[in-house]
Amino acid sequence: MLTPAEAEAAIAAALTRVPEEELQLAAAAGRVLRHEVRAERDAPPFDRVTMDGIAFAGAPQDPRRRQFRIAGIQAAGVPALQLASADECFEVMTGAVLPLGCDTVVPVERLCMADGIATLESGYEPAPWLHVHRRASDAAGGDVLLAAGMPLGAPEIAIAASAGLARLSVSRLPRIAVISTGDELVDPGLPLQDHQVRRSNSYGLAAALALAGFAPVSDQHLPDRRDAIEQALARALDEHEVLVLSGGVSAGRFDFVPDALRALGVTQVFHQVAQRPGRPLWFGTRAPGRTVFALPGNPVSVLVCLVRYVRPALRAMCALRPSPQAQVALAQAVDFQAPLSCFLPVRLRYDQDGRTQAEPRPTGGSGDFISLAGTDGFVELPRGPATHPAGLVVPFHGW
Repeated sequence: MLTPAEAEAAIAAALTRVPEEELQLAAAAGRVLRHEVRAERDAPPFDRVTMDGIAFAGAPQDPRRRQFRIAGIQAAGVPALQLASADECFEVMTGAVLPLGCDTVVPVERLCMADGIATLESGYEPAPWLHVHRRASDAAGGDVLLAAGMPLGAPEIAIAASAGLARLSVSRLPRIAVISTGDELVDPGLPLQDHQVRRSNSYGLAAALALAGFAPVSDQHLPDRRDAIEQALARALDEHEVLVLSGGVSAGRFDFVPDALRALGVTQVFHQVAQRPGRPLWFGTRAPGRTVFALPGNPVSVLVCLVRYVRPALRAMCALRPSPQAQVALAQAVDFQAPLSCFLPVRLRYDQDGRTQAEPRPTGGSGDFISLAGTDGFVELPRGPATHPAGLVVPFHGW
């Protein structure tokens, strides 16, 4: 039986990247960049004034000079004016080009301007290049501003716009089908009999995927019949690149999913991982570029497996560069005696020094998803049997 790390590696080795597509800049937020973005020109492209005030030639100058004749106004968005005399200054606006011949800016708050004369505040000592954003101090023309594999958030979109790009090449979102199985499941809002339970896994899966930027294309529920499962999975494999199933994957009489997938040509990469919850996890692939995650049916197992394996796989398929694994310290000791890795729900808190600690919030079993309310995610404890001490630093996976 694979360890979680081995399962993660096996998934990564079997994945196929989704193709790229070109989108308008305004539509690219949340996607993964597939090609680097380079600076269109120097940034900033000129010596830029950062405070409203005046600009003049500060060096060399007579340090006793405290008054300057205002020769004009340098507004933002217009070509640079030329200083004609060291006795003159220009009134300058934030964002404007620093006038030619000037190297010193004095903020308007440190001035008195009257009758065309600007007088420096008593005791104020101007300094060259203060309140000036120097040309190319952020980047030189041609510099790489964004690397391939970066997620496109608000700063990245703004940077791409500053580079003059109206369109970006990004990863196409994978087409995902969420499929649940089980005769006992009934959708919310429909009449419920005593022997039935609400269908909740698919809603949790869809929500988790959507919050990660991978909204499912379809959601389907199947009865516990081999023929119905096989027919539906055949259609789903034709129409989607990723299938995320819940239920029907263990060793019971009505757990038809593994056999149905094999009959449809899906190659099993692994079945079962040495972990609790979520031990029966099944993973496989089929050409061209089909990926199947068959998750156990218990709700806690479903969400844990999705966060631990499915979500990272989708990010890798989209060519997203991996980020460092979050680490937290246990707030109290945890006793876990099974010879398995333990995925333990936690709530994060901070000690008096601002360090992140994880307070265990154990469930009543893998079916007790109600206990997950208010938790922030789960920690991954090393394989037991062991008593894991308070302060032990362990990987953290947020919901």
